[in-house]
Amino acid sequence: MFRLGYNTNGFAHHRLPEALELLAELGYEAVSITPDVGQLDPFRTNGDEVASVRALADDLGLELTMETGARYLLDPRAKHRPTLLEHDPAGRARRVDFLVRCVDLAADLGASTVALWSGAVPEAAGTSDEVLWQRLVEGLMPVLARAHGHGVQLAFEPEPGMFLERPAGYEELVERLGGAGDELGLCLDLGHCVVTGDLPIDAVIRRMAPRLVLVQLDDCRRGEHVHRMFGEGELDLPAALGALLETGFDGVAAVELARDSHRAPEAARQALQKLHAALGACGNRGTRP
Repeated sequence: MFRLGYNTNGFAHHRLPEALELLAELGYEAVSITPDVGQLDPFRTNGDEVASVRALADDLGLELTMETGARYLLDPRAKHRPTLLEHDPAGRARRVDFLVRCVDLAADLGASTVALWSGAVPEAAGTSDEVLWQRLVEGLMPVLARAHGHGVQLAFEPEPGMFLERPAGYEELVERLGGAGDELGLCLDLGHCVVTGDLPIDAVIRRMAPRLVLVQLDDCRRGEHVHRMFGEGELDLPAALGALLETGFDGVAAVELARDSHRAPEAARQALQKLHAALGACGNRGTRP
């Protein structure tokens, strides 16, 4: 059965070891680490720090996964840039280098999965979708190869407002990758499905279950990409968790509430309570002891 986790982008004002200890204290079974400025920056961290985090996670019984959505780590002036879709080859190469570093970091941490996304379409007009597809596929190939070499699962996350924002886009990406597509799992953010209208959520989960390797948990409202606490949006949480149980999902389902970092301990506590209540409504808590 799946493990409930929490994303460290929701603990932006905490030292990483303290965030892990607090989450384990609350009862979380996994942590999705977002390497970022001040928290395992892959351009600055050292082997001793990584080994220390891995040992702590092991001691706390926490499974680790990784998410690569740091906002300003690569460019202090442009959120989530550069991407795999940039016009500038050097920008695309910088994103590939970052993703490869994250895969290496995941291997050193013993993290099972690394999630990534396409990025938004560059502002300049005139670039065809075919060119963007080509850039995306070419950029992913070395990352997939590195992940395969390390035995790390790569997961693609459709993200509202980006080039690929719906599960159907992920499915086309798998086809375009050819044989390499077998290596790319799906990271499904349940709130994103509300934003893009990919509903009912339980039907989406059942359809995508064979490819699903990582889940992000948050609530959203239709057409508005803002991660909210469960109950503040339109996500049918019991139906979603029930579908995960029904399909036998056995990965990590991690809460992602980056905007709640200013109240991280309380938000993490509140989220877990709501998750347990929703799982209770399914008639089964649904996570491994």
